[in-house]
Amino acid sequence: MSLLERLNQDMKIAMKNKEKDSLSVIRMVKSALQNEGYKLGRQELTDDESLTVLSRELKQRKDSYQEFKNAGRDDLADKLESEIALIETYMPRQLSDEELDSIVVQTINETNASTKADMGKVMSAIMPKVKGKADGGRVNALVMKHLS
Repeated sequence: MSLLERLNQDMKIAMKNKEKDSLSVIRMVKSALQNEGYKLGRQELTDDESLTVLSRELKQRKDSYQEFKNAGRDDLADKLESEIALIETYMPRQLSDEELDSIVVQTINETNASTKADMGKVMSAIMPKVKGKADGGRVNALVMKHLS
């Protein structure tokens, strides 16, 4: 089942159960996916493209959440926290620290990286492997740790 089909199905369930907040988030995500499709000039997005859109939506909300927390706007932060939780249900399972560490070490060996100057080469090789499965900040920290 494609992500769009799953969103449509969940949207119907949210409508029946009168879950306004869930419905709103599902509609926003669905709209973002459709807008990306229009931008690319086709109806269906590939799984990879859908994952990119979902990751972008999730990152925007996480950034806003942090800003609201820093500003003391707990009411808005709580709303975003529930949105983040809902969007994460559509994301692939996140890699554990051990799995991610293994991928980082393997990629460093593949790229023959040895210093921090090779950081860009390693990051460009590793990010497609962990797309949607690990946060870029986590990956960056691990690569830095292994290259230092």
